Amino acid sequence: MGTDVPARPAGLRQWVRHHASSLAAAIVDFGIMVACVEALHARPVPATVAGAACGAVTNFFLGRYWIYQQRESAARGQAVRYALVSAASLGWNAAGEHLLADVLHVQYVLSRVITALVVSNAWNYPLQRFFVFSERRSAP
Repeated sequence: MGTDVPARPAGLRQWVRHHASSLAAAIVDFGIMVACVEALHARPVPATVAGAACGAVTNFFLGRYWIYQQRESAARGQAVRYALVSAASLGWNAAGEHLLADVLHVQYVLSRVITALVVSNAWNYPLQRFFVFSERRSAP
């Protein structure tokens, strides 16, 4: 049967790549966050926002070129969709950091790890796979 959309790589390999990319982005994210808190004496929530923004840029490029290999798709459309997903992700991360660190008084780095794991699996991966980097059909 003919189809206009080629099969896309998925499954375990893609999920593992997503998490490897998330780890790289998290290193950037957490590094910025900890530097802001420890060196610049910023509060954990704004430091989380700064770190998450830098991690998002790292993750976008890894997603486009390595995880989903969508080099041929329009980068602008992907970037707009990624920005929408990342803005919500940033909100989820900041809310989680606030709840765990500020309200429940969990140590801020542990709060960030817990929040990052939940947000990555429940929000980032599904939306990046099926919305941001999904193959788009051209209009006839």
